[in-house]
Formats: sequence, C-alpha cells, structure tokens
Amino acid sequence: MESERHPLLPPGSEERVAGYGVMGQPFASGHVLGLRRWTASSVGEQFTSIWHREPDGTWHFYESAQPQFACSRWFGHGVQESVVVPIDVTWDGPAQLHVTAEGRVDWHLTLSASPMTRVMNAMGALMPMAVWRSTPMLNAMGAMASATLGVGKVSMRGLTANGLPFEANPLRIWRVVSTAATIDGADAGPPAPLSEQARLGDFWMPQRGIFAMGRVFVGTTG
Repeated sequence: MESERHPLLPPGSEERVAGYGVMGQPFASGHVLGLRRWTASSVGEQFTSIWHREPDGTWHFYESAQPQFACSRWFGHGVQESVVVPIDVTWDGPAQLHVTAEGRVDWHLTLSASPMTRVMNAMGALMPMAVWRSTPMLNAMGAMASATLGVGKVSMRGLTANGLPFEANPLRIWRVVSTAATIDGADAGPPAPLSEQARLGDFWMPQRGIFAMGRVFVGTTG
C-alpha cells in the first residue's frame, strides 16, 4: 500500500489527515463498521480508528491513539466511548484486508473495482487540488456518488459531530464485494443496508461497503 510506504500530508492551514479506510459497512444485524487508517496527520502521529455503531444506534470508537489525537478529536461528540486498543490492519493480498481491534472487532474484507468506480477514479486523478477544495465540485461529486453507487446519501463536506467544518477528498474508491466480521465475539451477519442510514454529524455511513484512499481537511470554529 503506497500510503503506508510513503505517507503524504496535503498542504493546508486546517487540521488534515491522509490515508485510507472503509467509509462504512452496514450488516444485516444492524451493526455498522468503518475504518480510518490515517498514515499522515497534522495533529500527531499516524493512527487507526474503527467506528462501530450498534443496532440500537450507540456509537463506539476503537482507536490506536489517545482520543485527542484520533477521530474522536473531530467526531467524538455523540460517541458513547472512545477506547484506546491495539489495532492491526493487514493486507492479505492486493485486495484482501484483515482488521482487528483487540478483544472488540475481527473483520475481513475483499475489495474490487466496478465500471463506475473506475470512471470516478479516472476523473479524480485529473482534478487538481483547487478543484478538490471547491464547494460546488464536492457537492456535485457527492450527488453523483449518491445517484450511481447505490450507497444512499453521500456528503463530502459539512460539519463533524463536534461541529467543525470538514471536506473529504476520496481520491480513489473501490467496492467492498465480500465481508465478514465478529464484534465482541458475535457474528455481525451478512452485509446489508440499514432501514435508516447511519450518520455522525454530516458524515453519512454508506449503505454498501466502500473503500477509499484520500484525505480530509477539518477547519475550526474560529
């Protein structure tokens, strides 16, 4: 994974992270998992966060760094607990990912491109930073993803759960074509969309598994 070998923090005055992850993966049981593997961060060392929403709507973050230097810094409001645990992210092949959070999550995923993700990746590769930072373009890309990927509502900008403005740049994306997870020792069941799409702040968890490489900019309230 290039992001692991050569972490690259994008320029900017905001707080910034770059790397890869699973934007969201819902299961028939009502559980939702997300992975954030930020190999570069402007607020500290690289870190990994697993987002977990229980069927009753309760959120947990499992993080490899202290909450003030991980995703809880921006999305921790409304999360019942942020737990620092050892997290391992292993690539078992070019498209096979195994994620574990000690005593909490054991998660396998297989990724694949689709005709639409190839089109979106080709478009993204041609876009300069100024275009990626454009509000109209981010709104248009979110609408396009919502209409073509079958993932429900997509927002690439808005407010974090802590009330801070964010911009997400998914530079390259793939579908999660198979996945299985145990959460606290119990099988999460097959992948399936939720009856009501999950969200934290203005970030909507996709209704189908989507893996992305990219970056996020988080501003301040001034």
